[in-house]
Amino acid sequence: MSDTNREDNTVEIAEPPRFQFGERVACRSTVRNDGTFPGKDIGQELVQRGDIGYVRSIGTFLQQHYIYSVEWVGRGYQVGMRAKELCTLDALPPEVLTQFSDRLDELRALGKEAVGVVGTGSGL
Repeated sequence: MSDTNREDNTVEIAEPPRFQFGERVACRSTVRNDGTFPGKDIGQELVQRGDIGYVRSIGTFLQQHYIYSVEWVGRGYQVGMRAKELCTLDALPPEVLTQFSDRLDELRALGKEAVGVVGTGSGL
């Protein structure tokens, strides 16, 4: 969230949230503490690129952006994330599924074995 910019004229909350409760997501880049995460030093790594988590709640920031509280199972805590910092693992578009057709079983299992999740109802 360190790159939150009020000059960005996009008002995300005018549209429905991009992610849903319980959706499996992956982090798109390393996220460091900007001072809002208690118990960690500023600049300390919170989430690594590729970490897998689950959306636990959805809030807003500055009446402009959605903030997704993501539980990072492998790390044992939740971090507030912007949509641009996340990638879905449950609601992949058909063109992506076609590209990874030989690895669909691997994609379906990714992140589920860590917590024994049976499914989120997304179809993947």
